[in-house]
Amino acid sequence: MSTCPLCREPLAAGQEYCLECGARVDDAMRLVTMSRTSGWALRTLVAGLVALVGTAAAIAATGGSGGSERLVTAIGGFVTAPETTTGESPGASAQIGEWPTGEDGWTIALASLPQTRGRKPALARAHAARAKKLPQVGILDSSRYASLHPGYWIVFSGIYASEAEATSALDAARRASRTATVRRVIP
Repeated sequence: MSTCPLCREPLAAGQEYCLECGARVDDAMRLVTMSRTSGWALRTLVAGLVALVGTAAAIAATGGSGGSERLVTAIGGFVTAPETTTGESPGASAQIGEWPTGEDGWTIALASLPQTRGRKPALARAHAARAKKLPQVGILDSSRYASLHPGYWIVFSGIYASEAEATSALDAARRASRTATVRRVIP
């Protein structure tokens, strides 16, 4: 006489199923043997305890404020230049133009400078291009134009109605700036 490995009820010799719990005796025996040898239940219990202790430690380390502080998340937008003075004299940027408001067209981009550095480096590049006698030198804020990658000051030369016109002036611009490229400007 033996007992059911799951419910411990007595079994008759040769009995395939337990009459109390309905388990197949051979399958139940393999299940009990496997759980004893693999230790998966013990490893799962230990992992759960480690996770619980880690959670408690994280709550204790952060003060466990329960979220009473306001969380601010940046979701994008455009970089805007700081409104501080750049150290130039009032008439220094008078020779440097701006892109006409609301107009689209083509231009030659002489330089693209990150707005995080401020406008002063872009003004210096524009003055250098102006000194090299390039036409219609200006600076535009790329964040205001759909065709340009936001966050840059673009130092440009010329305002053209077509790509062909801009391309015809590219060689002269490249003598002043090797990296000059033709760009489309769309508001």
